[in-house]
Amino acid sequence: MLLNYNPRHCLPSAEDLPDSDDTPVDNELQDLIPHVLKDILALIWEERMDWYFGVDMGIYYDPYQPAIVPDGFLSVGVPRIIDSDLRLSYVLWEEQKVPTLVLEVVSHKRRKEYTQKKDFYAQMGVLYYVIYNPFRKRKPRLEVYQLNNREYELLQGEPVWLAELNLGIGREIGVYQGVEREWLYWYDQDGKRYLTSQEKAKKLEEKLRSLGVDPNEL
Repeated sequence: MLLNYNPRHCLPSAEDLPDSDDTPVDNELQDLIPHVLKDILALIWEERMDWYFGVDMGIYYDPYQPAIVPDGFLSVGVPRIIDSDLRLSYVLWEEQKVPTLVLEVVSHKRRKEYTQKKDFYAQMGVLYYVIYNPFRKRKPRLEVYQLNNREYELLQGEPVWLAELNLGIGREIGVYQGVEREWLYWYDQDGKRYLTSQEKAKKLEEKLRSLGVDPNEL
């Protein structure tokens, strides 16, 4: 993995590289589920500017190879915003930080999430690898792995506590963008689920109405 950036090497920048492989997601959940997690992070880490959550964005790990595009990834220790144009892609030799967490949402069309991709992310050095398979009936739908001695170990419990992030991740039935189903959420150390922006707005509206205040008049 090429991380040490030397301007003399004339490596391509994010502006030089394709920002999409033009491959559509296999189903809508692959887009919505990462967005739930990103939405919540934007609230609970609102004051922090040292993280970035990418959704369906290419990660360039080698200037001679195409990007790998997970459904979602979280990188801690990088600028949240680099400029007004935002990120086109995530280029390791520019960022100098391997993502801390990668999320893959399994569709009916398998993409080697449990084999080849798992090995690749371990080789890259991604600390947490999260696989969510909404179609599983017998095996666990959510699996979270932590890198240990260059190999992934399955973490137990749910929500699964991610010590390096000071966050838990787990599943719960909820409503997001009008869809009621099982979503992935972040949790605090006591196992309490963090709310989405929609849920927080609704809770505030209910509180105002209980005080006799019409939110529409504010």
